[in-house]
Order: sequence, then C-alpha cells, then structure tokens
Amino acid sequence: MLKKKFFTELKKRLLISQITNDKKVEDILNNKFISVYCGFDPTADSLHVGHILPLLFLKRLQLKGHKPIILIGGSTSLIGDPSFKLKERKFFSLNSTSTWIKKIINQISLFLDFTKKYNQPIILNNSSWFKELNIISFLRNVGKHFSISKMINKESVKNRINRNKQGISFTEFSYSLLQAYDFSHLYKKYQVILQIGGSDQWGNITSGISLTNYLYKSEVFGLTLPLLTQSSGQKFGKSELKTIWLDPEKTTPYEFYQFWVNTTDKDLYNYLKYFTFLSLKKIKKMKKNDQLNKTFIKSKEILAKYLTCLVHGNKNYFFSKKVSNIFFKKKLDGLILKDFKKLIKYKAPYLVLEKREYSLQEVLYLTKLATSYRHAKDLIFSNSITINYKKQNNINYVFLNIDKLFKKYTIICRGKKKYFLLKWK
Repeated sequence: MLKKKFFTELKKRLLISQITNDKKVEDILNNKFISVYCGFDPTADSLHVGHILPLLFLKRLQLKGHKPIILIGGSTSLIGDPSFKLKERKFFSLNSTSTWIKKIINQISLFLDFTKKYNQPIILNNSSWFKELNIISFLRNVGKHFSISKMINKESVKNRINRNKQGISFTEFSYSLLQAYDFSHLYKKYQVILQIGGSDQWGNITSGISLTNYLYKSEVFGLTLPLLTQSSGQKFGKSELKTIWLDPEKTTPYEFYQFWVNTTDKDLYNYLKYFTFLSLKKIKKMKKNDQLNKTFIKSKEILAKYLTCLVHGNKNYFFSKKVSNIFFKKKLDGLILKDFKKLIKYKAPYLVLEKREYSLQEVLYLTKLATSYRHAKDLIFSNSITINYKKQNNINYVFLNIDKLFKKYTIICRGKKKYFLLKWK
C-alpha cells in the first residue's frame, strides 16, 4: 500500500522542479498505481552520471508500486533534441545507435527491479512505431495540433533561433513533435499518464501533454527533476576535463568513485537526498555532526560507496577504496612493492612507459593530467605537480632513475586529488 507522505518526501528531497498539476499528481502518486515513462536518447555508447537522477527517481516510484516504462529513442536520437543546445548535434548512423542501445539497456537494468511481476519495468524503442508512420498522416494528424508561434516561443527553441550563426534546422525543430507523439502513443497503448525528465525537457513534455489531450481528450501529467549543476556552475556529469560515464571502459570505477568522494561540501547533502535512500532525518543528523566535527569526508564516503556499488558492484568499490587509501597516504613511508602491484590490480589510473627519456611535460600530457604541453608547463610552474609526493616546479624536468620506486614505479599528482601511477618497462 502506498504511503500518503510519498509525494511530500519527493518535494522535501528537492526532486521536483516543475509539475503540471501539483495536487492531482500528489493524489495519483499517493493513492494509485500508474505507469510512468522517461526517455533516453542513445546519443553515445554509454549513459553518464547525469542520467542517474531520473533512473533513481523511477526506482523510487517502482518501490511504491508504480510501473516504470523506459523509452529508448532509437528514432528521436537520429534527429537530435535541440533543447538548450548551443549548436546542432552530430548525426549518428543507425548501426551505431543499435549497438549503443544494447549497452544502455544493460546499464538501465542496474537501477530497476525486473523480477517483479505486477510492476515489472518495460523497455521500449520508439523506432518500433515511427518506422510504421506515414509522413503525410503524421503531418495531418499530429502536426496540425502544433502552433508554430507557440513552438518558437519555447525557451529551448527561442535560444537557438536568436543565434544568427547557429540557428535551428527544421530537423531539430520537428523533435518536439516526435517526443509529443511518444507520450500520446504510450498513453494509448500502455496507459502511461505521467512523463518525467530533466528540467530542460519541460517544453517537450508539455507538448506531449497537449497532443494527448487533443487526440484522446484525456488528462496526462508531466514532472521534471532539477537539472543539476555543481556549485562551480558546471553542468552535472562533467568534470574539469571529461564526462563521467557509467561504462567502466570509458570511466574507470576508481575515477567514478573519486568523482563522488570529491563532491563539494556545499553540494553534499543535496546529493545525499537525490542519490541515496537514506532517510531525511538521517541526512539532517549527518550534516549536523559533520558541521560540528568540521569534517565531511565520512558523508562523502557514504555517497561514493552507495553509487559506486550500485553502478560497478561491491568488488569494484572495494578496489577503488583501496587505491584511494594507497594514493592518499601522501607519503612513501610504509609503501612496499606489493602496494604498487595492488594499484594496478585494483585498476588505478596508470601508464606504461618505454625505456627512454621522458620530460615531465610529456608525461603530464600522456596521462591527460594536462590538456597540452602548454597546460603542462603552466601546471609545473604553478607548483601544482608532485612526483612521489614531492613538489616539482622545474618546467624542464626529466625523469631520473631515483624517481622510479623499486626501479619500476612513480606516483605523480596534479593538485591534491588527481593521482596517476607510472610503470616503467
């Protein structure tokens, strides 16, 4: 049986950004069992951390008895959503997206329970209905319900139209119609009455609500989650140099773990509300204790542990934690040869180097701790680089034999947290 306070808890966790009918959605979520959908366009071969929030939101709904429907945008991904994009997305081939879809479905399965019978999630691909559509029928039956003036005035479109150099193509402009049709189709065939998505999807969601009302004279609803940014202002899911992917081949479990354990103090407690199932009372108590003790590391570790175990499993969390413990000793005392072998075993970031002379600038570039030789030079000059925990500010520095611990390993670090292991042949 559903709890009456479920919707209230969602709001207290700050998980609701926009909603079409607050009171009706509250009543539905608290007192009925419904089908809810969220769409994911396969525009890469992996989801990233920005996708975790909607997946966990669906998990919360499933735990309360609602039925999650995952819609993979096999067709819409070939068009590209223009919402708040500075320029048109690159077009992908059908073969590419087909391969990517399989990987993404495997990642989605980590978040939802597919063993339940009464509210088992369904994964659909919108190419299954769009490939059957006749373009003339689509324009007559769907296009006629859309006002160009209203579409132009949506924020997601307006921002692009006003850019003289980029503009917006008709292809992108039509995306909203396709997503709107998704909602109406899912309502008709699967009785879906609620769509969720990031706050950048609000315009597309409301278009689907309007179309469903036009076609079937039925009321459906939309709800958006906060579009997360870090306190630095960066879009959530991006680090300083790269996206944090769920695929361990693209972002290692150690890098994934480090992303979360390095959450800023300011973001920490909201992230605990968003991404864990800890009670609000527990999170409040953790915050009070952290502020009293003036340390936040235990709470950050709880966040990192939960998400790393969820996405990469307990074993990879254990490995990531061990790597951190070795790197963050910040001293060589006590480190033995076995520790360095463990770093590689536990998938620490490492680079194998040939038997030749390497400059520090070159190594920083090869390890991607620097984006260019110029960047590497600036990092060295600004005292941001350590070799075996010792500062090195000589921009012309070349690695020596004394830098090779046990004649084979070197630990370099950028700043206080970006560690890398060098293994010499």
